[in-house]
This record gives sequence, C-alpha cells and structure tokens, in this order.
Amino acid sequence: MTVFVTALALSAGRGPAGSLGVAAAVLAGQLSVGWCNDAVDARRDTAVGRRDKPVAAGALARPVVTRAAAAALVVCVPLSLLSGVTAAAVHMAGVLAGGWAYNLLLKGTVLSPLPYALGFASLPAFVTLGLPSEPWPAWWATVGSAVLGVGAHLVNVLPDIDDDLATGVRGLPQRLGATACRWLAPAVMLTALGVLTAGPPGTAGVIGWAVAATAACAAVAATAMLHGNRKWPFRAAIAVAALAVVQLLLRGTDIA
Repeated sequence: MTVFVTALALSAGRGPAGSLGVAAAVLAGQLSVGWCNDAVDARRDTAVGRRDKPVAAGALARPVVTRAAAAALVVCVPLSLLSGVTAAAVHMAGVLAGGWAYNLLLKGTVLSPLPYALGFASLPAFVTLGLPSEPWPAWWATVGSAVLGVGAHLVNVLPDIDDDLATGVRGLPQRLGATACRWLAPAVMLTALGVLTAGPPGTAGVIGWAVAATAACAAVAATAMLHGNRKWPFRAAIAVAALAVVQLLLRGTDIA
C-alpha cells in the first residue's frame, strides 16, 4: 500500500520531497492499522494457531503491540500534516474510519466492506490535496479506489474465512461464504478496473486497454476453472487488483 500510494504521488506531481512525506505518513498509518489488528485479534489468532502472528506465537506480548499501534497512530498525525491540513484531515479520517473502525467495531458486521471502501477512497484525496492548488481528486479515482477497497476486503478475508467463522467473526464476506467470495472478488476488482479505464477523460490508449483486456481474460479464465481448482478465482482477484493499480498509475496525471 505504501509503495502504491508513493508511486501515485510521484505520478500526480507531488515531487520527490512531497512523495517522501506521503510515503512516511501512509507507512505510519498502515503500521498503526496492522498492529491494531494484531492486538485486537490476538485471542482469535491464538485459538486457530496462527503461527505467522507474533502475538499469537508468543514472540510479543499483546500490550507491546497495542502501544506500538497507538504510537504509530500518533506519529501519523504530524507526518500527514506535511501534506497540509486538509490532506492530513482526509488521511487521518481514512486511517481511523478505514482501519481502526474496522478492527474495533465493524469487522464482524455486514458493514465490514465500508471501512475498506472509505480507507482506499481517501488515498487519492490525500495525494491531490497535497498539491499547491489543493484540488480534490477526480470522481473516477475516488470511486475506482473505493471499489478496489471492497475487492481488497474480499481478497484479504478469503484465505482465513474458515478460521474467522470458527472464532465468531461474521463480516459480510463470511456471511456470503467462501464460494460466493471466490466469484465476487474478481468481479469486484474488474469493476474497479472498468471505472479506472473508462472514467478518465480521453481514451485509455493502447497500454490502458491492453491492461484492461488482460485483466478481463484473467478473471474469465479463472472463474471458468472454478471446478478444477478452487484457488484460481482468488489468484485472479490478486492479478486484477495489481492491474487496476497499474491503470491508476498510468492515469496519475489526470487524477486532480
């Protein structure tokens, strides 16, 4: 996420110094959200034997991770302010509403995709509002990023959906079930790609349409192979997400 937003800042004209500030702020925000998630989910991760989680594995105490999450959140404020007050307010709203609210309140509800949509939608605004004229991003950048966030939620939940259900987490993807999410994830990512391809003014160009066509082929081929290998739609969603990011970067100069 940090690399993606930094690349978007560079393509949008924030310059090396401004893009470095964006990178530092986004990294701090992502660390705070990730560490908060580890602290909140510590008991559930331990119950299902998540040895890849330091708290669940016993390598770190839960209070240590909680303090680290809080410290990263505090550091995120001045780093975000390097881009200006309005940009900082939007970014912090994205971190809090898109990350902390998900971890603490909405993860186990039908509204679980909403924080992802808000968090992803805030990132183009954080980039553009840091420009000298402080413009808001184009509608297609905001909408495409929000839809990409919903797709990211589906992709993120898919590998752990059985463990989530076993420990009582019932967000929207868990309620829909693994099979529905395997079909939905590539479809949602393709929708995001469609917005990012057709939304900007002018034509997407040969490269842009090639990216869109490649993503469409990957998604269609993967869903056709659903009965042969149930992991293919999940892999297709990851590939389409990566191509959607490429499409947004290709149109970076148009987002403001």
